[in-house]
Amino acid sequence: MTKKKVEVAVLKELDLRMTKIKIKGISPLIMHKWSEKVKKEMLDKQMKKTVKKEAKDPEEQFESSIYRLDDGGLCFPADAFKASMVRGAKALGLVMKDMKSAFFVEGIYSSRDDRLMVPISGKLEMREDMVRLQGTTSDIRFRGQVVNWTAELEISYNAEIVSFDQIVNMLQSAGFGVGIGEWRPSSPNTSGTFGRFEVVK
Repeated sequence: MTKKKVEVAVLKELDLRMTKIKIKGISPLIMHKWSEKVKKEMLDKQMKKTVKKEAKDPEEQFESSIYRLDDGGLCFPADAFKASMVRGAKALGLVMKDMKSAFFVEGIYSSRDDRLMVPISGKLEMREDMVRLQGTTSDIRFRGQVVNWTAELEISYNAEIVSFDQIVNMLQSAGFGVGIGEWRPSSPNTSGTFGRFEVVK
């Protein structure tokens, strides 16, 4: 009987590093978390169920738009920061597809949203906006807005693919021309100026 040859792989150690970078907002951050109520209404409509319109509650709509940690603190999705950085990489001549697997923005797990969140510090306000739904119907929206905001991003990265210098400059590029949240410069629906930020030097 021929013995089977056992192959042994040499596991290559990745040059994984971690850094913390502080950013500060240069324009207000507009939050727009999908509330459970709105998601249920959308599902009911898709399932051809009768959707009963309820009276608008500005305070409820405002509060339901805000991302919060389990302890109630303000936060924003970590993956939103990463997506902004990947988009910002293009302005630096980096390949966006490569950057998607080169680094990750870490965060604190929020059971409210079942995702990682980055804590945000700043002044929370309610804002009232006129919006157009599907280009025809007008509606009034009440959402959370954070002004004078700051955040500290914890970023893990593969130094064999991307350098610390590139990480910092990707973040700076993202803050200038991409942004995060509603009405950001890169929004597919609007070319806003909200959610912009810069690296604290």
